[in-house]
Amino acid sequence: MSESVEQHRRSAPDHVRSAVLTISDSRTPENDTGGDAIRDALQAAGHEIVARDLVKDEPGRIWDTLSALLAREDVDAVITTGGTGISARDSTYEVVDRLLEKRLDGFGEVFRMLSYEEVGAAAILSRAVAGTVGTKFVATLPGSTNAVRLAMEKLLAPEISHVVFELRKHVE
Repeated sequence: MSESVEQHRRSAPDHVRSAVLTISDSRTPENDTGGDAIRDALQAAGHEIVARDLVKDEPGRIWDTLSALLAREDVDAVITTGGTGISARDSTYEVVDRLLEKRLDGFGEVFRMLSYEEVGAAAILSRAVAGTVGTKFVATLPGSTNAVRLAMEKLLAPEISHVVFELRKHVE
């Protein structure tokens, strides 16, 4: 690992204030295993959950809820689960893609590579995406709890502080 990456990680905030948003027509607070997996992984890495919500897979509701979370001063990052597939009801990607100012294409590419190692060619069905909205980080994950755990353990939990550090680095 390069010296500058390590320096940035050392300078990164100890904890990130995150919101968890589950997008699903079938999940409830009682069976939201994907949202639970995001929460658990972030908390285990020392991060704080400041908001958690669940909305139906309807573009207007996703837009309104995500926009409200991103407007909160106490939110550094929003991680969603659900709605990233290709069925007619999956609309998370379209909403998030319209909101993002800078895309982190490597997130989706690496996530699908890691997914391929676990599920084979079915990995191409995921439209997981990440990027920035102002100084906030947004990542969208599939609804599969196993996919959420993979993304959280391998990508987001270890790197989210560094991402937030980079977003704040040159802000006045």
